[in-house]
Amino acid sequence: MSKVSSKRNSGNVFADLRVPDAETHLLKAQLVARLQNVIRTKKMTQSETAELMGVSQPDVSRILRGQFRDVSAERLVLFLTRLGCSVDIVVKPANKRAFAPIRLEAEGV
Repeated sequence: MSKVSSKRNSGNVFADLRVPDAETHLLKAQLVARLQNVIRTKKMTQSETAELMGVSQPDVSRILRGQFRDVSAERLVLFLTRLGCSVDIVVKPANKRAFAPIRLEAEGV
């Protein structure tokens, strides 16, 4: 019988997988998920989305398929604003942790 080991989930799959710059990658993944939600809610095509975002349709397709490593978080925020979203960035003191995680909250659309 083989032994199965388990680890406690950190809440960041990228950190659990030891992906470099895991916090940033998680933030970008959350922003892309938000983009997908906005596009779906507004029933937009990738071509319509690309036009509003100022990129090509293949770029939209690539990002929505999870290939966004070369796209900055700032650019993803810009895309969200171009799709009609308001983005607030809140900076506040962390609890007693030396390093506080980045968190994304989404409302409405």
